[in-house]
Amino acid sequence: MIYSLCFVLFIIGLYCALTKKNIVKIVIGLIIMEYAVNLFLVLLGYRKDGVAPIVEKTTNPLEFLATSVDPLPQALVVTSIVIGLGVTTLAIALCIKLYEKYGTFDISEIRRLKG
Repeated sequence: MIYSLCFVLFIIGLYCALTKKNIVKIVIGLIIMEYAVNLFLVLLGYRKDGVAPIVEKTTNPLEFLATSVDPLPQALVVTSIVIGLGVTTLAIALCIKLYEKYGTFDISEIRRLKG
């Protein structure tokens, strides 16, 4: 059920990115899609009653493997968040420059003014 909610969130972001004429709304749609994918990756590593993947000397290896969560999706999501922040910053900077040049965020208006 939770995976389908990630899919619904992704579809909402995709709808926003494909149908809106405002550049800022398109960027917001891309951000929503990014967070949907990040949530999906975190949910892939989730385990009910899971423990942190920290090995101690007294830990039984088989019990540790059976109860610990997978740290790889967590590391991928942290990396994805940092990269996504950089991409979002660049996209917003491009939006600001387009607004300074054309005076609007509307894509159809920018195409018309471009000539």
